[in-house]
Amino acid sequence: MTSLKTRGFYYKLYSLLPIIILFISVLNEFDFNYLNLDYFSFNFPFILIFFFTLKEFKNFDYLLVFFAGLINDTVVGLPLGISSLSYVLICIATSYFRNITIRPSPIKDWFYFLFILSLLNSINYSILTLFFSYNLILMNYLVNTFFTFAFYIVFASLFKFYLKGIND
Repeated sequence: MTSLKTRGFYYKLYSLLPIIILFISVLNEFDFNYLNLDYFSFNFPFILIFFFTLKEFKNFDYLLVFFAGLINDTVVGLPLGISSLSYVLICIATSYFRNITIRPSPIKDWFYFLFILSLLNSINYSILTLFFSYNLILMNYLVNTFFTFAFYIVFASLFKFYLKGIND
């Protein structure tokens, strides 16, 4: 059986899959309103950026992450640069965490993700209410934080499976 690395184009496309999924997720900005679920939302780009920055994935460029944030702001209607700031802060915090960690552990990563997620949501909430006078509901941020934190383990398992496939 031939390896994916010997196939050239398919390997390149497969190795760029996280960036492609990131751009699709910020362009799509899916919503669960049609399911009549009032309190259900999660931030998939945060999970994706945190995981692949933590694993130091070679094709996950921070400049592309910044541009994905600009696209997200345009699609959602936020002031330009809010999501980019959040995405870049995730990259910086995760790079720091990766460098100071002696023995990586999924549970440590998960709780550090909760810390980063809470910090970013509080920064976003503060900036949008203080500087831009947005009327935001704090409960929506809390629900988003909870479900993003809960879904991290699920997506991290899927992403680990992906990394095994790319390293083989």
